Amino acid sequence: MFDIQMESTAQALVARGRGILAADESTGTIEKRFKSVGAVCTEENRRAYRELLFTTAGLGEFISGVILFDETIRQQGADGTPLGETLHRQGIIPGIKVNKSGRAPLPVSNGAPFFHPRSSLATGNLASARVVKFQTANPALDWPIRGKRCGCVWSQGDWRFNR
Repeated sequence: MFDIQMESTAQALVARGRGILAADESTGTIEKRFKSVGAVCTEENRRAYRELLFTTAGLGEFISGVILFDETIRQQGADGTPLGETLHRQGIIPGIKVNKSGRAPLPVSNGAPFFHPRSSLATGNLASARVVKFQTANPALDWPIRGKRCGCVWSQGDWRFNR
C-alpha cells in the first residue's frame, strides 16, 4: 500500500508541464519580502498572502506540489478551510519542510545526521501533508544514490504511515 501511494505521489509531483512551488519561507524570510514592498508582516497578512497564492484560479494546471512552512500548514483560509485542503482542491499535493529541529541519524548512512520528521513535527494537525522536505546535515556523504533515496523513503514511511 505504501509503495503504491508513494509511487503515485512521486509521479504526480513530476507530471509534465507542472512544477513544485517552494512556499516554505520562514517568518524571518517572508518578513524581508514584505518589508521590501512596504507591507506589515503579521500572521494575518502572511495567511492572506498565502491564501491569495493558493486560490489563484488554474494554479493546479501548472503546480503539482507546494512545500509549506510549519506555520502555513496549520493555517486556515478566511472561510475556515485549512490551506492544505485548499491546495488539495486545486489538485496540488501539499508538503512540509522539516529542517527546523529534530536531528537524528539517517538509518542507511553510517549515522549521518538528518532532520527527522517525527521529532520536528511531533505536535499539530499535519494530516494534509503528503510529502516531506528534509535535509541531511552532511551533503558530502560517501554512499550510493540508492541509499539517499532509501533514506527519504524510510523517513516518509516512518513518519506518515507508521506512527
